[in-house]
Amino acid sequence: MAQNKTLHSMTGFASGRGELDGFSWSWELRSVNAKGLDIRFRVPDWLDGLETALRGVLTEQVARGNISLSLRLTRQEDSGSQLAVNAAALQSVLDALQQVQQKAAEQGVTLAPTSGADLLGVRGVLEQRSVETDAAPLVAQMTREFKELTAAFLTMREEEGAALLRILRDQLDLVADLRTRAAEAAEARKPQVAQALQTNLARVLDNSDGADPDRVAQELAMLAVKADVTEEIDRLGAHVDAARALLDQGGPVGRKLDFLMQEFNREANTLCSKAQNSNLTTIGLELKTVIDQMREQVQNIE
Repeated sequence: MAQNKTLHSMTGFASGRGELDGFSWSWELRSVNAKGLDIRFRVPDWLDGLETALRGVLTEQVARGNISLSLRLTRQEDSGSQLAVNAAALQSVLDALQQVQQKAAEQGVTLAPTSGADLLGVRGVLEQRSVETDAAPLVAQMTREFKELTAAFLTMREEEGAALLRILRDQLDLVADLRTRAAEAAEARKPQVAQALQTNLARVLDNSDGADPDRVAQELAMLAVKADVTEEIDRLGAHVDAARALLDQGGPVGRKLDFLMQEFNREANTLCSKAQNSNLTTIGLELKTVIDQMREQVQNIE
């Protein structure tokens, strides 16, 4: 597959028309998002090699998407047949004409001359016969035109990808801003967290008669871990950097971005569960909303 640093959407459409040697055709190429590359189209069986050629053109240019080709091929009524003389029928007519002329001569009857047009007008003498079509020129012409159709199709996918790129960059900027706000909120809530730990510590000590000191230490450590969101905030920053790098890289990065969206969502969920603060909870919910919106966009990236 050709390397392409631009970002492509998996949504695309292109249509075209062509004709050659009494044949005409119209086709539509369209795609929607998919987990992998799924190419589906039907072409006439007698056009040997056409489907293989068309698939080759697409697989060199496209990495993902559910792609379908709708092809309508028609043939002019007189292009598939030619007029021909039925030798056996003509001979039968000539034999019959000779008998008629002999009989007329015997009885002294003079007949008007018979022309070739008269003979051809006799039913069965002149008939239409099918002409065997050489598929090779058609296959070659349609393959050339399909390359042009594919170019238009890819242009639309690229334009859609550029629009997605702008949206995703804006959304990543918003995630980065929310991450900064989350860090500030986490810093501001430290006195509240410290007070909560002191309260919990007093409760534990009041009920620790005969308790294992190691067990008490473990419980206090767990309380501290549950309140700390530093790792989640740090990982969110790393995910933003990774997503921006993928967008700069371009090409078929949709799968990697989709995986990153799962990581974004995991950190936002953990942040909300650890918040213990209305402001931090609100920021976490805003993060989840933006991440969900990003994931919807990412689903369309090749």
